Amino acid sequence: MAKTAEKDRKARIEQMRKAQAATERRRTLLVVGAAVIAVLVLTGVVFKVVRDAQAEKDPANTGVAAAAASCDPVTNDPVAGSGVHVGPQTDQPNVKKVDYKTVPPTSGEHFVSPAYPALAFYTKDDRPAMEVLVHNLEHGYTVLWYTSATPQAQVDQLKQVSDQVRAMPEASGKFIVSAWDDAYGTFPSGKTIGVSHWGAKTGHRLLCGAVSGAAIKSFVTSYPSTDAPEPNGA
Repeated sequence: MAKTAEKDRKARIEQMRKAQAATERRRTLLVVGAAVIAVLVLTGVVFKVVRDAQAEKDPANTGVAAAAASCDPVTNDPVAGSGVHVGPQTDQPNVKKVDYKTVPPTSGEHFVSPAYPALAFYTKDDRPAMEVLVHNLEHGYTVLWYTSATPQAQVDQLKQVSDQVRAMPEASGKFIVSAWDDAYGTFPSGKTIGVSHWGAKTGHRLLCGAVSGAAIKSFVTSYPSTDAPEPNGA
């Protein structure tokens, strides 16, 4: 009887040990599972934050798609006037205004000094003279002009675009958004946005009826700051 009782006691102890071990395994699995879920959730959150931050920096996500912006094909204009300074501090001091051949201009005579350091965005109240911004064009800047007919919501989008495009490697910080001056001509009907670049051999213009960060990004990518008569200018 004693041997039987001892055998039963050992059996019960072994059963209790196995039960406790099984409980510990379940607890461990629950802890590990919770940790894995937490890591996955955290990874997803981090990925979303990074993805959203990248999307916020991409001008292509601002405004409407290129196909919806009523953009005309990019023009290729003859260029002239590189290094030709007029106005104050030149031998043509009486020149107050240059009559440019295109709207907006892609090259031409200009004042002695460009806007530097240039702001990313200008209103009609603080915009530099057209002849100043054309000098910026000569130095590799892309300039985007918006007209008085541009809706305020789109003007706000352009404020965002100005910083986004400046951060593009193709722009090298040389991108300006400015209110257009009607004294230099009017945009074609239905067009409220004009983008200009003075290339080393050819000028380029993009005219659109609405803000399209995608179209603007494509333009700057195609005509980078390095393609200019004086790309090393400030």
